[in-house]
Amino acid sequence: MSTPRLTKHRLAGALGDILVDVRAGSRADSAPAVVILHGFKGFKDWGMFPPLAERLARAGFSTVSYNASGSGVDDTGAFAHPERFGRNTFTAELHDLGIVLDELVQGGLDLPPPTTTALVGHSRGGGIAILHAAWDSRIGALVTWAAISSVERWSADVQRRWRETGSLEVKNQRTGEVLPLHTDILDDLETNRTSLDVEAHAARITTPWLIIHGAEDETVPVIEAKKLHAVAPAAELLLVEGTGHTFGAAHPFQGMTPALEQVYDRTTRFIIGHVA
Repeated sequence: MSTPRLTKHRLAGALGDILVDVRAGSRADSAPAVVILHGFKGFKDWGMFPPLAERLARAGFSTVSYNASGSGVDDTGAFAHPERFGRNTFTAELHDLGIVLDELVQGGLDLPPPTTTALVGHSRGGGIAILHAAWDSRIGALVTWAAISSVERWSADVQRRWRETGSLEVKNQRTGEVLPLHTDILDDLETNRTSLDVEAHAARITTPWLIIHGAEDETVPVIEAKKLHAVAPAAELLLVEGTGHTFGAAHPFQGMTPALEQVYDRTTRFIIGHVA
């Protein structure tokens, strides 16, 4: 297998540029592709994502990771666009995923059209991947890590006060920055409840699906993985004992943990088994 080469691309997204990284070996022939989706306050270069992309590329996949246009994060990992973050919505993230997939399957991103495509989504990105995979026949396999089972992440009382003040303060634990989240996402939830119903979409998925969740996840409780598996019993469920939301990974990346190695290995083997 040739050494993967990294190329960088920009696509027009819902709220600004989508920053895209592509890692692939030989680009002369079509190969299966994997698209990696980050979660809330995440980005393509956060801790565990570049090593995952590199590993998948070395396994023979064209690997695509990207910053959603509403992530607010630039190519250095800085929150350079807080207004985009503040205006981000689930529907905007679905739009961005569609843009990336369309560009990929049409032979853009310095790649020939892939033979098939898998999605790997973490946290909110897992929920976005579920919502998309439920209807897109181009998706040959789905892997979700610590995926949300519902887009309803805030209590009625929090939403009421949020409406009253016009924004919700969100602290980035990594940088200490406090970022305002405007009410666009609440409007999105009210307007698009059916199209954003993660469990209902999960029940319609026929694509091979691996659900991975840390048994001690305090950010997205493990009950959410069990809810997804309950409505999609054909999916495989892997609960990783003794680990949490990022399987022990940190940013900047500080090396592998036993839990993360297990997650990488199971993810890679699952995708190879279904799309390679």
